[in-house]
Amino acid sequence: MTDSDATVPAASVSADPVVARAVLLMVGSSCCFGAMAIAIRLASSRLHPFEIAFFRNVFGLLFTLPLIARAGPQLLRTRRLPMYFFRCVLGTISMLAAFWAIVHLPLAKAIALSYSTPLFVTIGAIFVLGEVVGARRWSAVTAGFIGVLLIVRPGLHGYSPAAMVALLAALMSACVSISLKFLSRTEAPDTIVIWTTLLWVPLSLPAALLFWQWPHGVAWLFLIAAGLFGTSGHMCWMRALKIGDVSLLAPISFVQMPIVAVLAYFLFGEKLDRWTVLGAAVIFAANVYITHREARSGRTKMSQARAAAGGAES
Repeated sequence: MTDSDATVPAASVSADPVVARAVLLMVGSSCCFGAMAIAIRLASSRLHPFEIAFFRNVFGLLFTLPLIARAGPQLLRTRRLPMYFFRCVLGTISMLAAFWAIVHLPLAKAIALSYSTPLFVTIGAIFVLGEVVGARRWSAVTAGFIGVLLIVRPGLHGYSPAAMVALLAALMSACVSISLKFLSRTEAPDTIVIWTTLLWVPLSLPAALLFWQWPHGVAWLFLIAAGLFGTSGHMCWMRALKIGDVSLLAPISFVQMPIVAVLAYFLFGEKLDRWTVLGAAVIFAANVYITHREARSGRTKMSQARAAAGGAES
């Protein structure tokens, strides 16, 4: 699971140390988000998922304070506050749905369905960003949704209505990712993380109050862990996409899937469903192809723009 999918435009880099750093940051992000999912499930034996989401945001905000202390109040300066608010409303809906799905679905299935986000992003980019999607990418999107159907299996044995909540989370996450394309053009990664976490706290409180009970004992540890891993994952993810090529980094985010599957097996006795594995593999392949085509299209447009600029100067 991720707070959002890997669709931020990033400059292609060729320096090996920079590429290695971007890859390590993306692996770290995937590990952190996987650990956050485990912490959410552990806390769910004592608290409602909506309350867990609220405390994840509270502790996540506390863990961002050192950024402000180090960089100073100027890190909070922005002229895009309405866009931040809109993004965070959608992000709050996505988070509440995702946390609920993590609690009520096998963890591997919940994470696998979260990777349908790029499929929704591709569709949304057509209507919101005016992007042109060719037949090949449409075929990949169609294949990706076939993978979703393999996991969900509507009307068949093993179907759970909770899977629809996981897909709602993915859809809202796609909307967040599209809005992030606009923000990332002018905003620094740390500014995006801080404002997002800051707004998530009050926006997630009303839902938490509906099921409020004070945490006790070890529940505090799980909530702190969710905040720490969630914020750390978000920071690593933003930094990776800022310096690395998205076509390289997006597939790496799927490292989260086996991590969660292994931990869920040993901690909760959850066995991996073969339909989940097959569906996740199809979604993975579709996402890799879509990301590759988007990166290739981006490089083509950049080359054309440079050629046009060169022609204008001659």
